[in-house]
Amino acid sequence: MASTSNPKRPSSSSSSSSNSKRRYDVFLSFRGEDTRNNFTSHLYSALDRGIIKTFRDDEELPRGEEIAPELLKAIEESRIAIIVFSKTYAHSKWCLDELVKIMECQEEKGQTVFPIFYHVEPSEVRNQTGIYGEAFNNHESNADEQKKKKIEKWRTALRKAGNLSGFPLQDR
Repeated sequence: MASTSNPKRPSSSSSSSSNSKRRYDVFLSFRGEDTRNNFTSHLYSALDRGIIKTFRDDEELPRGEEIAPELLKAIEESRIAIIVFSKTYAHSKWCLDELVKIMECQEEKGQTVFPIFYHVEPSEVRNQTGIYGEAFNNHESNADEQKKKKIEKWRTALRKAGNLSGFPLQDR
């Protein structure tokens, strides 16, 4: 996993303790197979041209149950999180774990969160219906008690993010 950021922008040196820990302006959360080579790459390029220091993972994340500590730290060290909800976002345990962390940072650290609904309806995200409902049916099949608790955290985070004012993008 590697971070990509704009080297032209120096790190900000704010006297505020909360701002001094902000290494990135934006953290991009997205499902790579859905949007990495189209929407997200264009969004990243536009942010980079605007000299906005942006974190996105450039490598496929290693498979496993736990999200990488470096990724959690990047979320914590970002002023803004942009979540690109796409058709298979909810199929990814990694994406859902990122989302939980982002929503925690919004609540605890005042991080700004902008959801983008890329070819999905906000209500599908909020209510886990349609393709998001299918993803949760898959997650819940054969889930033990520990996994059920994790799934409930994912559902809560999706409800909160789905209720935020966002940007619905369909075919335009």
